[in-house]
Amino acid sequence: MTFAHSYTQIIKQLERFNPLTYAKTRNFKNGALSYLSPYISRGVISTRLVFEHLKEKNYPFAKIEKYVQELAWRDYWQQIWVSKGESINEDFKNKQSDVLHDQIPVAILQGETGIEEVDKAIRQLKETGYMHNHMRMYLAALACNNGKSHWNLPAKWMYYYLLDADWASNSLSWQWVAGTNSNKKYIANQENINKYFNSTQEGTFLDKGYEEIATMACPSVLEQTAVPSFEINLPKPNSFELDHSQVTLIYNEYNLDPLWRAKEKANRILLLDPNRLREYPMSKQSIDFILKLGNNIPGLQIFIGDFDTLQASLSPNEVYFKEHPLNVNYKGVPDDRDWLCSVKGYYPSFFAFWKKCKKEIQY
Repeated sequence: MTFAHSYTQIIKQLERFNPLTYAKTRNFKNGALSYLSPYISRGVISTRLVFEHLKEKNYPFAKIEKYVQELAWRDYWQQIWVSKGESINEDFKNKQSDVLHDQIPVAILQGETGIEEVDKAIRQLKETGYMHNHMRMYLAALACNNGKSHWNLPAKWMYYYLLDADWASNSLSWQWVAGTNSNKKYIANQENINKYFNSTQEGTFLDKGYEEIATMACPSVLEQTAVPSFEINLPKPNSFELDHSQVTLIYNEYNLDPLWRAKEKANRILLLDPNRLREYPMSKQSIDFILKLGNNIPGLQIFIGDFDTLQASLSPNEVYFKEHPLNVNYKGVPDDRDWLCSVKGYYPSFFAFWKKCKKEIQY
């Protein structure tokens, strides 16, 4: 699994995507997926841009609604983060039950759980930065509900490797599996994994009924736990030049949109903040991916440091950035993100959010 870097290739990938079979196949290993999530998460393209493209293709809304709904889920998670801030880093609605530790089973870190498709997926995650969404649920269930881990560190571990890392989606989805952002825990079993991932494996600790799995003790293979180290490999700082007669545009790991204020004369700076990356760590593969996506932005210069340090070098002219929960310390003019719909604020359920969003965008 490889992901393109050039904007032209990304748009061609969007052009090739046919969403008509997405609903029926999306949970299967080889389903009709778009593979656009790394570009949406990194702010190269937006949920709105993808939707407008599908609309222009004249796909009947009813036949692509499930895919549009998935775009809305991304915005929904982000709206919760905007509204609730750092509270998404804690048990959100309910306290996680049946927790033995706040580490991660070593078998998961090493991809040696004994569940063949899960272990393959862990290796693929480390090698490519990709994991199928359905597999992410299986893995979260193994860590939290079988291995009895608190969800936070395992969620951070997955975020570290994912090219499409989006902390709102990642954190709140793990909490949905762990039962802290849902009414009950999500349970995976071997039969379900076999069905969706072309496996015939039998005799594993998941080869049982859901009720038995929900109440069983931690399997011995998941008992040994550890705290992983998250190595941060940032590029070496480069000297950069500023034209103090121009405004400055700040890009970061969540905003790499080459079309943002593209016609303006401006200093364009990719800000990589080591403090922020220590709090939300990313692998070298993810950072390299971000740097390559940055090549789509003409004249983009890289600054390693925090915003306050950068600001000391800037001219008194306007500084622009895109609104994001992690940009609260930025000073300047925040531009709105290109959301799928205008529905804002916190909704306790996705479908309450979707009902209003659908009413606005349905054609």
